[in-house]
This record gives sequence, C-alpha cells and structure tokens, in this order.
Amino acid sequence: MIHETAQIHPMAVVEEGAKIGANVTVGPFTYITSNVEIGEGTEIMSHVVIKGHTTIGKDNRIFPHAVIGEENQDKKYGGEDTTVVIGDRNVIREAVQIHRGTVQDKATTVIGNDNLLCVNAHVAHDVIVGNHTHIGNNAILGGHVTVGDYAGVMALSAIHPFCTVGAYAYIGGCSAVVQDVLPYVLAQGNHASPFGLNLVGLKRNGFEKPELRALQKAYKEIYRSGKTLEEVKPILAEMAQEWASIEPMLKMLESTERGIIR
Repeated sequence: MIHETAQIHPMAVVEEGAKIGANVTVGPFTYITSNVEIGEGTEIMSHVVIKGHTTIGKDNRIFPHAVIGEENQDKKYGGEDTTVVIGDRNVIREAVQIHRGTVQDKATTVIGNDNLLCVNAHVAHDVIVGNHTHIGNNAILGGHVTVGDYAGVMALSAIHPFCTVGAYAYIGGCSAVVQDVLPYVLAQGNHASPFGLNLVGLKRNGFEKPELRALQKAYKEIYRSGKTLEEVKPILAEMAQEWASIEPMLKMLESTERGIIR
C-alpha cells in the first residue's frame, strides 16, 4: 500500500493499510494510521499526526505538528467512522488542526484545493472550505462553518458554528463572526461589521471595473439604501440577470439561517 517511490523516514510510523502514493515524503516522528490515504507528491514533515478515515490529495505540504483527522470536540461524537477529505496543493502550516466530521451533519470535514492554512489554525468538525482560501494564524472555524472560494479569514479571528463566509469575502484580524458574511464583503470587528467590498481581492482575481461597479451598487442596496432585505432581493434578482456575480449574494440572502452581518 506504500508506493515504491515514496520516502518514509525510518522513525515515522505508518500503520499497515495506509495508502501512500508516488513520490510522497514522510518525515521523522510522524504517525499515520491505517485508514489514511495520501496522494502523490505530498510532503509530510516531521511530527505530523494523520488519523481516522482521512483522504489527502496530491502535492500538498503539511508542516510539523499538524493534526489531521483526529476525533472532533463535539460532545455528540460517539466514535463513528466519519471522515476528513483534503484536496490538492494545499499548504497546511505548523500545528494546524483539522477534525473529522459528525454523523449529525455531513459526516465529513472538507478542504478544497490551493488553500493556505496558517500556523495553529483550527478547522472544526463538518467545516467546508472551498478553494484558494487564506486561513490566518490562530484563526478558528467553528463546527459546521462554510468558507467560500478565495475568501480570507485573518489571524486570531473566530467564525461561530453554522456561519458562512461567502466567496471572495475577507475577515480582518481579531474579528468575531456570529452571522453570515455575504460574498465579496470586507468585514472586521467584534462582532464583525461590514466595511465595503474586498476590492483588493476582487481586483487581484480579475474582476473588471464594470463588474466592480455593479457589485458596489448591490452592496449599497443591501447596506446603505435603508430598504429591508425583502425589498432588496428583487432588485438584486434583476441585477443578476446582467451580472452573474451578484447571484451568490442573492442566494445567501435567501438561504441564510443565522442572518447576515449588518
């Protein structure tokens, strides 16, 4: 189950049954249990713990003292065979914790592709992290949280369980997020408040001026027009016919259970 090209340090422990792909490296004092699968080209450094039914994709880099697939901290958890699924090309820095899911929700915790999880970030049970996100040092994603593609959650910020951080949103450092954050929105504070759009991130990812102006207009309708959200929704629906990027904002307004930050 260990590919012939994999390099396992003699002081690492890899239990029988683990699947280790081509050109994987495993550093000393790392512990990998039997139900783990590691994709080709992944680098696992020293003192890493990977447990449970955990699948990790290709070309990831996992730094010392990361703990992936450990039992979650939910009191309802009874030892069920829940999972962690991690995609490709992620960087998981020192002491990051990624806990397995619970049967009360999706039974899995999912990390997509091309994400950066900085030192001591905590990803709790049943969290869904998209692609190209940045989770800062000591950031906390509580249970059942969703973080959309290209979003940022900066250092020392905490996302309350069951909240959603929309795609391209940016949570400034030391923030406490207790309601959903709409896509594209820049937020900070305790409790986090909106401070306009994440224009720097949007421009960096190819959004052009006409689309940015449309998103700014949508933001003003939601936050500065004085209208209720029910009054805003049909306006956004009409705008979304021309600008597809407004559709995710409308969808969150229609689906939110905790409400949005305002």
